[in-house]
Amino acid sequence: MNKDYYAILMAGGIGTRFWPVSTPDFPKQFHDMLGTGDTLIQKTFQRLSRLIPKENIFILTNERYNDLVLEQLPEAEQRQVVLEPAMRNTAPCILYASLKIQKVNPDAVMIVAPSDHWIEDETTFAKNVQTAFDYCSENDALMTLGIQPSFPNTGYGYIEYDKKSSEVIKSVNQFKEKPVYEVAKQYIEQGNFLWNAGIFMWSANSVINAFKNNQPELYALFENGIECYNTNSEDEFIKENYPKAENISVDYALMEKSNNVFVIGAEFDWNDLGTWGSLYDKLDKDSHNNAILYTKSLAENAEGNIIRAPKGKLVVIDGLNDYIIVDHNDTLLIYPKGKEQNIKQIQQRIKMKYGTS
Repeated sequence: MNKDYYAILMAGGIGTRFWPVSTPDFPKQFHDMLGTGDTLIQKTFQRLSRLIPKENIFILTNERYNDLVLEQLPEAEQRQVVLEPAMRNTAPCILYASLKIQKVNPDAVMIVAPSDHWIEDETTFAKNVQTAFDYCSENDALMTLGIQPSFPNTGYGYIEYDKKSSEVIKSVNQFKEKPVYEVAKQYIEQGNFLWNAGIFMWSANSVINAFKNNQPELYALFENGIECYNTNSEDEFIKENYPKAENISVDYALMEKSNNVFVIGAEFDWNDLGTWGSLYDKLDKDSHNNAILYTKSLAENAEGNIIRAPKGKLVVIDGLNDYIIVDHNDTLLIYPKGKEQNIKQIQQRIKMKYGTS
């Protein structure tokens, strides 16, 4: 394997739309959401290690999840777990990790990958990433993998690329925020729009220069700690300075401001597993299109449901269609799939009423 290849595995999210299974204390990336025997972070680590030396995979997460990461990824060392003392979106943590990596290896080329995506065709994934690495090793480029839209999804951002290009690597014209349905339909009809999957590739030098040029204040904050990185004084510096960072995504901070942005249309299957509905899409179904995880069930006059309960528990339903039914610990959720985007607000209301989520 190429010793210059690195990964930043993003594992700091809370996964609020997968409540009650995903909670702030034990978020979705640490759960086996699809019943495969591996958690999402374990699957992602394995996928990245097909191309990248395991010792070069850095896991970015909140400091409260340090023990969970080390427990679930026994092949990773503590030095590979990059801890955020505060939640500040993706730009600050990517800059922080990139500076650490550059200090160790100035020739590093890296991928930034979320821990909670589901990709079955890992061979093609590795092929697409290799194409990006080859290009980024020789060029000053900020690269992303875009997903070919299968329908006018309003839950994703979109990437508009140069329609004239016949190359695999295409120049990006602009990023578009999550559109309304009619606008999403127009994007699909135009044919040169991809879903933004939040997977990025670049050299350490390119991304750090992009921060220096586009986010000088953020860069200065973290650049001040260069001498501390990868030493015993790093933790103290980060705890003092990280909370001062602006709360900003890497999309806003870099990708929308830079003129050296490129995209590769992913050739592999992809699901961001962002909601119970997206999980339902990936699961096997019974003859009535019910997806059942772990539990035994008897479903009559019931179609299109996702049912998850502990092993050995029997779930009986009658007359329910397109519902999320989840029995986890001390919570039972029975909620329409069509309203799943409201689950985050439901948690907030429960916390206000009962003082717990």
